[in-house]
Amino acid sequence: MFTNKKIVLIVSGGVAAYKSAIFARLLMKAGAVVRVVMTQAATEFVTPKTFEALTQQPVVTDLFDAHNDSVIAHVSLADWADYIFVVPATANILAKMAAGIGDDAATSVLLARHTPVIVAPAMNVNMYENPATQRNLATLRDDGVIVLEPAEGLLAEGYAGKGRLPEPDEILALAELALYQRTGQLTGKQIIVSAGGTVEPIDPVRFITNRSSGKMGYAIAQAAAEQGANVTLVTSSDLPAPAGVQTVHIQSARELLAAMTERFETADAVIMAAAVSDYRVATPADQKMKKDADNPGLTLELVENPDILATLGANKTHQYLVGFAAETQDLINYAQQKLTKKNADMLIANDVSKAEVGFGYDTNQVTILTRDAQPETLPLQTKIAVAREIMRRVTEAVKD
Repeated sequence: MFTNKKIVLIVSGGVAAYKSAIFARLLMKAGAVVRVVMTQAATEFVTPKTFEALTQQPVVTDLFDAHNDSVIAHVSLADWADYIFVVPATANILAKMAAGIGDDAATSVLLARHTPVIVAPAMNVNMYENPATQRNLATLRDDGVIVLEPAEGLLAEGYAGKGRLPEPDEILALAELALYQRTGQLTGKQIIVSAGGTVEPIDPVRFITNRSSGKMGYAIAQAAAEQGANVTLVTSSDLPAPAGVQTVHIQSARELLAAMTERFETADAVIMAAAVSDYRVATPADQKMKKDADNPGLTLELVENPDILATLGANKTHQYLVGFAAETQDLINYAQQKLTKKNADMLIANDVSKAEVGFGYDTNQVTILTRDAQPETLPLQTKIAVAREIMRRVTEAVKD
């Protein structure tokens, strides 16, 4: 989202100002050009030279720009920016923004802006919960400013509460999500996504699973959240949860079935990206199984797991149901059969025998099958790009 974008980062005077230096680097790693504006109070916590070294750009700390006296710095920066971030946003600068005060370089840039503004409040919990601060935040939201929620945890004062600045990578993810959601078409919709490979125990130490990393399902959950949906991700993976997504952790296929059926009735769309084990051990051992020199070898009795996609397909009423098919041969034929047999509305098929496709990779190439159109094969691309293409089609099917 921020590749080749011009970003003004405003740093106000709070203890968390040091995190804004890391945030500036993350923006640059994402491909953005970053210019920093600091309040005088911010320079008491981090020096302008730090940001100049990180961004390779001059830092503005005064209304009268010493680096270029041929332009009005606050107006030129506001005109230049594609996005403006305030990280951290203290109670003081939030109050000035809400009141329309422009008495320094930072607040004057904000007054002159005509591009999206994202603020990340950070302050003592009592300051954050003060009615005046809450009124100011409400005013800013009404003015179209994106306000990221502060985190809860240990504050600089030595006690816990709400008011901590989120970690820089969290700020970036939350900002991207909020910006995508501005044009999202699934606000109020309930989307359930499954991800990862199920785990079937043999004994307390060993288990049967598959190569699924969960990355594709997590990307779909992120893309669904970007559309403004309320997203629940049912997963066996330990990957970090996408911003704005509720996670439910499971292990076995039967646990996955229970989690999916519990939420199925109220869902608008269900996307079964999990790789479900077809079989499980009939009777897992209570204790670790030992080798027996007198009886070499091991025989396990396997029983069939429930077919979750078919179960959901048989019970759907209004839900839009999406399944996945990971194959190594005869891709379209097997996928078409599965689409019909499972009573799905869409099936995403991929040939996991190909390089850079499927399990474990950050890229994927899929063919999308529906009941009323010819199969459509997408090019090899990142999983988040594939996920957005899938969700674009799901959105068309379930939006009001």
